[in-house]
Amino acid sequence: MTTDGKRAAEEALSGAKAKLARSVASGAVHLWLRAEVKPNEKRTGLTPAQCLELISDGFKITVERFPERAISDGEYEKVGCTLAETGSWEAVAPADAIIMGLKELPEADTPLKHTHIFFAHAFKNQAGWKELLMRFVRGGGSVLDLEFLTDDRGRRVAAFGYMAGFSGAAVGLDVWCQQQIAGEAAQFGKITSKPEEAVLIAEIKEKLAQAKEKAGRLPTMLVIGALGRCGTGTCDFATKAGLPAENIIRWDMAETQKGGPFPEILERADILVNCIYLMQPIPPFLSRELIESKGAERRTTVVVDVSCDATNPNNPLPFYSGCTTFDNPVVKADVNGGGPALDVVAIDHLPTLLPKESSETFAADLLPTLKALKKVDSDPVWGRAYALFEEKALAAASQ
Repeated sequence: MTTDGKRAAEEALSGAKAKLARSVASGAVHLWLRAEVKPNEKRTGLTPAQCLELISDGFKITVERFPERAISDGEYEKVGCTLAETGSWEAVAPADAIIMGLKELPEADTPLKHTHIFFAHAFKNQAGWKELLMRFVRGGGSVLDLEFLTDDRGRRVAAFGYMAGFSGAAVGLDVWCQQQIAGEAAQFGKITSKPEEAVLIAEIKEKLAQAKEKAGRLPTMLVIGALGRCGTGTCDFATKAGLPAENIIRWDMAETQKGGPFPEILERADILVNCIYLMQPIPPFLSRELIESKGAERRTTVVVDVSCDATNPNNPLPFYSGCTTFDNPVVKADVNGGGPALDVVAIDHLPTLLPKESSETFAADLLPTLKALKKVDSDPVWGRAYALFEEKALAAASQ
């Protein structure tokens, strides 16, 4: 990047920071909850209960109409939110409104002038990170990434990790059951959200009973990152669904510190669930070469990549590419070797399998941090988030 280009980027970021400060200067912060554009996304980071508290604290809240959201528009209107048309934020929201969502923005190349709170998936060099961040640089906007809102110990103030693991275990068990019941003819159709946890558990219990009758046994599930939020959710669902403790193999840093690939995974686990939070390069847990070398001796037939780092250059499961979806939840791993098919689940918004419960827990955890937007200049959580945006945006501008 030229000296002039760097100076222009720095000036744009300085202007964005000043704009954010002005947005909260009066104390009347305007949050604009946008509709999600990701197919099948039903969660929200802001429920009516939290809106009521924020409005009582002087916030103004606009909520875009969104029939797919797990909570109806009318519930927001009841607590004093103003409703707006779906997707209207870009054209209608005032410049000082802070746009809040969960998943990606609509695909475009237009400059972005607002401050956005969402999971940008752009700060770990994921696919398209530079292009996204440059839209904010050009428009004078900014990103306060939900993934990087952390306390003084580096722990995220709110996360969907537990419910991601909980839901991932359910989908992995479902796929394994279908493999046993239907064999090579197994078809993995669209996954639909459930109204509550009890319904999901009952469905998987029933399928496990059918699969056990056919296979003569229950599966073993190996969970990497078992001690974290995500791994805890995975193990909790497996237990509630009826897997005995000896069928749940719990790995964490002690078990993986020697570095992979790990042939014992393929020897012990029917289902592998990856729950780690990847921040730096690590040796792969499994490789295509290792999988193929095991051939027909390979036990593992299902991989659930809850972490879903498929577009990360340091993906520890480098034998598939691209995420799967609720409409098409399974992809066959690109491996040979004469072994059984290896089905991979890599859905990057698994908690929307239980959207209402996921939203309520996340929003309750996030509320104290949202209240602190009034002092965004001095609050350490928001300060760290903005500093990270500046760092990554300058990196994007220098490419």
